[in-house]
This record gives sequence, structure tokens and C-alpha cells, in this order.
Amino acid sequence: MSTDERGQVTKSAAEVYEEFFVPALFQEWAPRVADAAGLRPGQRVLDVACGTGVLTRAAAERVGPAGAVAGLDVNDGMLAVARQRAPGLEWRQGRAEALPFEPRSFDAVVSQFGLMFFEDRAAALGEMMRVLRPNGRLAVAVWDSLDGSPGYAEVVALLQRLFGSRAADALRAPFVLGDQAALLGPFAVAGIEDAKVSTVRGTARFPSIPAWMYTDVRGWTLDEMIDDCQFASLVAEAEKELRAFVRPDGSVAFDMPGHIVTVTKR
Repeated sequence: MSTDERGQVTKSAAEVYEEFFVPALFQEWAPRVADAAGLRPGQRVLDVACGTGVLTRAAAERVGPAGAVAGLDVNDGMLAVARQRAPGLEWRQGRAEALPFEPRSFDAVVSQFGLMFFEDRAAALGEMMRVLRPNGRLAVAVWDSLDGSPGYAEVVALLQRLFGSRAADALRAPFVLGDQAALLGPFAVAGIEDAKVSTVRGTARFPSIPAWMYTDVRGWTLDEMIDDCQFASLVAEAEKELRAFVRPDGSVAFDMPGHIVTVTKR
């Protein structure tokens, strides 16, 4: 799996990610995943592939001062921003496939939009189950298929036309587990037989088309593929091609559904 497919970003891209991607896409999902995991006061929770920590912070609010939350990510840039936002939480660098925690040490494990980027998804899921206590709850969110997110389907087509397959594939990567059979495959390989999938409607929101393009390029692996001149061309084309997603006030909104998989450890 390439760096692009793993969603690895620089620190500067991580800062854009927190400032723009989180309110545009991820903020609304944090309470949904926390609900799916049944988080409550006093629990110990692990957030795997925590990114800049939007779900980790939500989990910390749910468990309160009597609980504890750890956020783990492989990416230094993401963790640097996470530590700035919430220095009082536990932040750990590490791979989902080799979690640096003892068995049965968490009441709940959550992961929001990270599973699709793991090098070995089944191994990562096995690790999440390993660190869960009996009767603990796992909740994992992934995006639905690209076809279900019309705005991004159009952006992928635009990137393909302007810059070729590498750029387009970088934006296809988040949607690779949209098919439920593909999503449940790694759970089955990990020996998890009672996984339940719920499909939840979401909405992507950006202040404008230029803000949307800035977020997707400068807050993602595309930042290293598209220079300033190419970015200007992208914005110009996007303002023509993506007008269907613009509201009367100039803001952008479109459907962005996701799947939440839940498992209770026996």
C-alpha cells in the first residue's frame, strides 16, 4: 500500500485537516461513533487512527474525569496537532496492526475513517479486539461508496481529467470499503463473526468551492502532488464543474453517508 493510499500527510497538511476537514466532514461523526460504542462516564477508551483527535476529544467528554482516553495514530503530523488541541489527553504513536497496549485494557475501542488506510485491516481489527475487555464494545466508521457521495465522485473525475490516475486514486482511497461485503471481509478474516453494520446519512459542508478544493488538496496527500499553478487550474475548473453542489449563499453541501460497524466482545 502506497503512502497516498495510507493517507499519510505532513504536519502542515494536518493543520489544514484540523481547521477545515474536521468541521466539513468529521465533526458530525464523532458523537455518532461515541453513541455506537456506548461510551459512558468512567470508561477507558482507545481511539485508533485518531488523526488530529476529533473523536478522541468527544470520547473524553463522554467518559469524564473518572474515565481515560488514549488516541493512537501512525502519523507524527496528525499527533502534533492533536497534542496542541488537547495536551491533557494521552497521545501515542503506533500502528493499528501492533497496538502498544496490554490485552483487555479498554472498555471500548473506536476508530473513525481509518480502517481503509491500514496495511493489514484484519490484523488491526484483531488487535482492537485483543485490547478490549470482555463485554467491551468496538465501533468502527468508514465512508460509504464513492457513488453514494456525489460531490466526491465529481471531484475524482475532475482530478482524473486534469492530473491523471495518481491524484484521482488518492481521493478514491477513502471510499474503498464502501461496499459492505468488502467492509465485512476483514472482520471475518479476523474471526469476528457478529459484526453489525449500520449505514448513516451524513453531509459534507464547505464554505465555498475554493475552500472545498483547498481542503481536499492542502489537507490531504494531494498536497504533494499538485503545485500552486495546478491548484489554480483545479479551482477554476471546479467552479464550473461543481456548481450543482453550491447553495444560494455560495456554500457547498452534498450527501456523504458512512457505515458504522459495531461488535461486542464476548
